Amino acid sequence: MRILIVGAGGAGDAIAKIVATRTFAEAVVLVDPDAARAERTLGWIADRHGADIAGRYTAAAVDPADPDAVTRVARANRVTHVVNAVEPRLVPSVFAGALAAGADYLDLTMSPSEPHPTEPHRLVGVKPGDDQFAQAGDWEASGRLALVGMAAQPGLSDVFARYAADHLFSQVDELGVRDGANLTVRDERGEPVPVPFLRLRSALDECLTPPVVWQREGGWSAAPPLGETEVFHFPAGIGAVECLPVEQGEVVLMPRRLDAQRVTVKRGLGRDLVGALRTLDALGLASQVPVRLSGAAGPVEVAPRAVVAAALPDPATIWPRVEGRTCAGLQVTGTGTDGAPRSTLLFHIADNAETMREFDSPCTVWQSALPAVVALELLATGAWTGVGVLGPEAFDALPFLELMARPTALGGYGQSWGTEDRPTVG
Repeated sequence: MRILIVGAGGAGDAIAKIVATRTFAEAVVLVDPDAARAERTLGWIADRHGADIAGRYTAAAVDPADPDAVTRVARANRVTHVVNAVEPRLVPSVFAGALAAGADYLDLTMSPSEPHPTEPHRLVGVKPGDDQFAQAGDWEASGRLALVGMAAQPGLSDVFARYAADHLFSQVDELGVRDGANLTVRDERGEPVPVPFLRLRSALDECLTPPVVWQREGGWSAAPPLGETEVFHFPAGIGAVECLPVEQGEVVLMPRRLDAQRVTVKRGLGRDLVGALRTLDALGLASQVPVRLSGAAGPVEVAPRAVVAAALPDPATIWPRVEGRTCAGLQVTGTGTDGAPRSTLLFHIADNAETMREFDSPCTVWQSALPAVVALELLATGAWTGVGVLGPEAFDALPFLELMARPTALGGYGQSWGTEDRPTVG
């Protein structure tokens, strides 16, 4: 397998570092608009793993917004698989570049959504991944595979959903994606400091976009943002976290293959951040529409969101001081294989101290990168095969979960996952 990783930011950096611990990749090309970012990752790999491993890697400057540039670098390096680790707005161009290059494709986040133009809080507009699934015929005709949404959420959550549907439940009522953490930063006195662990743009995009819900009766619908908060109890000492609905790809992917009455996604952001987002939205400070301000050099136009973002610390600078864990979970309710009501949480935990020590990568980023690498290895070995545009739930979950949990000494990733049965309602 010869891999092109597009984007050397957090996710691309982590993917490259994890791949360096495996043997399935013959060559890895890491590209970014800023070649220095890609070079830094390669330098880290050389320092940690030595020249022999680093010799499989090359770096280059490529604009992911230019599909022809993606195609050229893929062809020049005889790439078999393109991994898209850029933000959603750039997904379509990398997607097109991979297809033109005749390579298979994998991404962590799907093509972007657009709210309904007139009734965004009730009707869906363009859903995540709609643009990609519309091109499924082209990928099928080429005999190539585009595996979309292969991060933690979506991604691992979809693998959990497939496993639950195949092995734990005879009937599924709800597939409820739940994501939470107990991450903290402490000051010099040891007191916790309230700081956002998401970049403000990401938090606003996720939380202020009308969330999409899927129900068997009625299909997809939208709801007002920042509503229907829920206190969810996460395992591994994380505890109770206030969660609210967000837009993620699972609500689009899971109903395509799995039989469930309802699919929901809620993310734990904590009461402080949720309150801050509500206040910013109410005051108009979350807006991306520029406002005109008077200045010493004359009037300027600036988006309120940009001002708020500029005043906050860069999350990348605080991760070495972060303590705690993050949980990628899926709460499944329905009828068990024994015919009795069942409610089960399937989950994976990432500890920030461990991911920073082993990969110099924040736990939230590393946890999103891991499933992409596990999936690449399954594609390399032939354990997963397919053509067209498919999500993770289209594949057998057992090979993925077995490889992820197998000890590293036995050729696995040493990342255990768990299940926790919970009381059923009614």
